Amino acid sequence: MRTSSRTPGAVSLGLVFILGTLVFFGVVFGLYFTTDARHILRRDIAGNEKVMGLHFSGAERTMMRTDLEDNRRNYQEVRKVPLPNNVPPALSFSPVVPGQAYEEARRPFVWSEPDKVEIPADREDLAFYPVTRLAWLIKNRRITSTELTELYLSRLKKYGPKLLCVVTLTEDLARAQARRADDEIAAGKYRGPLHGIPWGAKDLLATKGITTTWGSPIFKDQVFEEDATVVKRLDEAGAVLVAKLSMGEFAMGDVWFGGRTRNPWNYDQGSSGSSAGSASATAAGLVGFAIGTETLGSIVSPSTRCGVTGLRPTFGRVSRHGAMALSWSMDKIGPLCRTVEDCALVLNAIHGPDGKDLTVADRPFNWDPSLPLQTIRVGYVKKAFDADYRTKKFDEAALEALRKAGVELVPFELPDIPTRPLGTILDAEAAAAFDELTRSGKDDLMVRQDRGAWPNSFRQSRFIPAVEYIQANRVRTLLMAEMARRMKEIDVYVAPSFGGTNLLLTNLTGHPAVVVPDGFDDKGSPVSISFIGNLYEEAKVLRVAKAFQDATDFHLRRPKLQE
Repeated sequence: MRTSSRTPGAVSLGLVFILGTLVFFGVVFGLYFTTDARHILRRDIAGNEKVMGLHFSGAERTMMRTDLEDNRRNYQEVRKVPLPNNVPPALSFSPVVPGQAYEEARRPFVWSEPDKVEIPADREDLAFYPVTRLAWLIKNRRITSTELTELYLSRLKKYGPKLLCVVTLTEDLARAQARRADDEIAAGKYRGPLHGIPWGAKDLLATKGITTTWGSPIFKDQVFEEDATVVKRLDEAGAVLVAKLSMGEFAMGDVWFGGRTRNPWNYDQGSSGSSAGSASATAAGLVGFAIGTETLGSIVSPSTRCGVTGLRPTFGRVSRHGAMALSWSMDKIGPLCRTVEDCALVLNAIHGPDGKDLTVADRPFNWDPSLPLQTIRVGYVKKAFDADYRTKKFDEAALEALRKAGVELVPFELPDIPTRPLGTILDAEAAAAFDELTRSGKDDLMVRQDRGAWPNSFRQSRFIPAVEYIQANRVRTLLMAEMARRMKEIDVYVAPSFGGTNLLLTNLTGHPAVVVPDGFDDKGSPVSISFIGNLYEEAKVLRVAKAFQDATDFHLRRPKLQE
């Protein structure tokens, strides 16, 4: 039998030594990984350099270590201050560059009020009438707001569940507002063309006492005690809020906590987003019109997919007070309607300063549908139309329709400044708007968790240096100045709705856009064309878009709905 040469005392001392060593290193590692006590090492700095595409020497890393730790302590102190989503940064973006001049005179608002409108034999057809026709019927007391409201509420209940476009029906409020409209009109107090018209709100607009979910399970029970400015102004115009409509979670895509909002023309497709429910419900005849928002295509894209007319106003044209913030320098609010002129009626009601969103400019909106086309200089993005792309044949036909309508099109080219890298502006601002979710881990509760979803975007945006964010905005200034220079030669230009740089570029520069359907693809889904104008010149953009719409019938077609 083999015996050990170690004595019991030696074994005990060895165990003590081992245990002591483990305790020592455990304490060291514990301190190292404790956020407050851990020092920033040179290798930590080197790792961040790699992420940012920089290189510093070892001596430079040593020199900055203490300052980086001071910065980290400052970050931690700032994080202790509660920052609700409605608190903007102390920096305001303006799309205006030096030397730009704008129309200052305010002229009476003119719209194409019909001489007479017939009530259809099938009252369900009223659901697809444009606001201009519904307004005549209500004003002349051929139908009541209550009757129209009940029609839309019924359709919302019948078709909304299949389309997944409704978050909350506002039945009690809608019926009260409709009764008020009928009483006022009967008493001779007519507020204007939106009086008594049922509408739907994208569910990022605050509505007093009614849930505003932002499309997320995290906020599905959120209730505000004040209406958003846009909601207030539509109430003042006499419009009737019938529903809060779905939106992609935190304004991305068409997926929300209730599912994917569908395209009424093709139920196998999502409605696109993020104004998913606003487009779907309008196309399906579930509301008279809807309000959406756009940061990077969220009006243009769902309007295209669902075949409705969308208006993205100039940045700073409509107050965002009471709307969820995603990007303080890019968010815009606008209408989704059946016709171009409907968009003009809605913009007239909601534009202008409110003293709360300080980015809003006090500039006139002088809509006149009879403005001669010959007085408007119209260009087309020749390089974009010359390219080979999926909807080319529809867009070429649209250009020809404009020429036949009397529009003289001249070639126009966009600034040759890279825009895709400037997407970091949106990434950084969105990550700041929802930073609490990233730091708390609540981002794990969001619906989508793939690489292209917000949780990953918020996390990776934490690695965008402040210097790079500012540099991107400086390039943005150059882009705005060059765009202003080029647009001195025209008032409006026509462009494909997708492909190329136009969509991102104009969202960065803040220019207004109108998107209208210009055909249907081989799957039966609508396609669109876009009209873009100078800052605060929505009236001219809408006028050219109306000329196209008057010459075509794509906006008059209806989808076949499923109950």
